[in-house]
Amino acid sequence: MIEQVANLLSRYSLVLALWCIGSVHADDTFSTIHREKVVLGAGCFWGVEKAFEEIPGVIDVVAGYSGGEGVEASYRAVTALANRMNPQNHAEVVEVTFNSNQVRLERLLQSFFELHDPTQLNRQGNDVGTQYRSIIFARDDGQKTISQQVLNHYQALLSKAGYGAIKTKIVDFKSFVVAEPYHQDYLAKNPDGYCPDHSTGVMFGTKSASEITNDVLTAGLHILVVEAQGYCPYCEKFRSDVTHKYSGSIPISYRTSSQLQGLAITTPTWATPTVIFLRDGKEDFGFKGYMSPRAFYSALGAFKLGESDAYDVAFREGTDPRFCREYEAFKNTPDGTFIDKLSGAPLFDTRDRFDSKTGWLSFTKAMDGAVYRKPDNRFGMKRIEIRSVSSDIHLGHVFPDGPEGMPRYCINATVLDFIPSESYVRK
Repeated sequence: MIEQVANLLSRYSLVLALWCIGSVHADDTFSTIHREKVVLGAGCFWGVEKAFEEIPGVIDVVAGYSGGEGVEASYRAVTALANRMNPQNHAEVVEVTFNSNQVRLERLLQSFFELHDPTQLNRQGNDVGTQYRSIIFARDDGQKTISQQVLNHYQALLSKAGYGAIKTKIVDFKSFVVAEPYHQDYLAKNPDGYCPDHSTGVMFGTKSASEITNDVLTAGLHILVVEAQGYCPYCEKFRSDVTHKYSGSIPISYRTSSQLQGLAITTPTWATPTVIFLRDGKEDFGFKGYMSPRAFYSALGAFKLGESDAYDVAFREGTDPRFCREYEAFKNTPDGTFIDKLSGAPLFDTRDRFDSKTGWLSFTKAMDGAVYRKPDNRFGMKRIEIRSVSSDIHLGHVFPDGPEGMPRYCINATVLDFIPSESYVRK
């Protein structure tokens, strides 16, 4: 027993020692942490910081300033008009601490070149000034050599894609000053906004932007979401809040700003996400930055419905004429589901439909969680309005005079679409 305890203690000491110098993985293997740092400038440090934080093997990313002489290392000073084109200005940079046993410097530099446009001098998109210059601060000759090798490789890829010369400077690291606290994890602290995307679309070992075709987007109505080349929390939030829940009839496609060839787009696409509403390959209108579900469906309503009875009902709380054309089309449909005309979300089932003789579609209930109620005291009446949970459009009203004491959901047919039962399984 004593020998067994001694063996266990010995093994425990070994694990503890290895834990102090490395990391324990789920597969019971040990990988020592070899910390290295590199300081990089690729435009506004907010998006650059977030992009590197998403790379496995990166331990920490800190926003800051580097490379200046005679200029205070502060946001106020580096963005001052007097320093806008000052070659001695600090650059907005990030200090990346990484485990070189897990991710190589070469891969980090590949990501660095992919996430911005290194052919621009002292700017990235609308961000103009020497503080936005593309720059690598090498800590030793090894980092300098690897940086130059990656730059040369990327220059060849860019030249093949029709881009000009890389303006990125590779210089010796001297100092790094941490930026003000409000700049650290800026995108995480500001969930509603956009991520700048100035990438060329040219990537190491993948298809270039010129190999992406947009033929499918040049006919009919399409929703185009322009996302960042790298990680963008606002793009992810927009997908989570809006597009992942969308089941409407107008298809959604995703591109980066460098993959828009063949499309007539007028809205600047350096802010991501940017949502473009396309008609036969030409932009009707666009929106820069994160769109809430309400804003998205308001824009989609204008795009899909135009000035129509359906738009008047959905967004101006209008009412269909009695026995309107859509009512006549829907009143005797076979079994199936009535869905939100914009979001595609299921709202009412034909098994709950009845003929109220009113000239409007009537149901005894809505599908679970599909609608919500809201007081409506307009026109001197006290009514209960019914709105769609998914798109927030006006659907109609609910009254207490349905069959056998059940409610009567009085619903406007113009804001509905219908799916026969063989095409939809009720949940």
